[in-house]
Amino acid sequence: MADNKDYYSILGVSKSASADEIKKAYRKLALQYHPDKNKTKEGETKFKEVTKAYEVLSDAQKRQTYDQFGAAAFEQGGTSGQGPFGGGFGQQGGQYGPFTYTYTTGGAPGEFDFGGFSDPFEIFEQFFGGASPFSQRQQREVYSLRIDFMEAVKGTQKKVDLGGKIQTIKIPAGVDDGSRIRFGDADVIINVTADKRFKREGYDVISEEALSFPQASLGTEINVETVEGKVKLRIPSGTQPDTIIRLRGKGISHLRGSGKGDHYVRIKIVVPKNLSSRQKELLKEFDSSKKHGWF
Repeated sequence: MADNKDYYSILGVSKSASADEIKKAYRKLALQYHPDKNKTKEGETKFKEVTKAYEVLSDAQKRQTYDQFGAAAFEQGGTSGQGPFGGGFGQQGGQYGPFTYTYTTGGAPGEFDFGGFSDPFEIFEQFFGGASPFSQRQQREVYSLRIDFMEAVKGTQKKVDLGGKIQTIKIPAGVDDGSRIRFGDADVIINVTADKRFKREGYDVISEEALSFPQASLGTEINVETVEGKVKLRIPSGTQPDTIIRLRGKGISHLRGSGKGDHYVRIKIVVPKNLSSRQKELLKEFDSSKKHGWF
């Protein structure tokens, strides 16, 4: 039977949560419900739920598929055990002393998702202290790199100091806050500075445009700033407050594959604070002629 639970609700995050917010939420819940700390049946069930939710939402491509098709896209069965990206998914596990562990294989052979921890025993270190029994395996250095919103949208190149050596890293167009880029033996986590003009939702962009009451009532044409530059937008007469107008294909390029998101313009109606006597008279005359009021 397909799992119809909302992965975002399971982790306690919004659908617009960043990768970092999703990871933090998972770590908190994993520590709370791990079977070696929480011995209840409910705790065991909850741990499996949050791990499954994180496995999907922590991967940009899997998250995009989940947002479009829901949890059914990741169910075993009808796809011969294959995930939606052509790789097989399966559970593996083992035991370390009194502790048992499981982890999920990802799409490519030899790649494993340990739920945000570098290995399945890192979580034990937070429970009980001590070194991980996997410490002998090679660890990848992790660096953080901050870029601005438009650099994330368009892609850029940055010179960074990795282990005392200056390297040039190519940042692909479409990366988001929390995206992880592999560069040699290191991982670079991207932090994106927010933009006051645009709000990002996946590959879509949302902005606001303020109109006067006459503009919204009579209709007009305005220039809207998008990530691709200015676009003329026709405002139909009778446009209501908080109306959302879609600009198809004017959003952010998909990180993997072709296509772009959309740009959504939310209309705000500006009510003037200071009116002349004549303006007030005209508005009163208008109001009295309309039983349903302004809007």
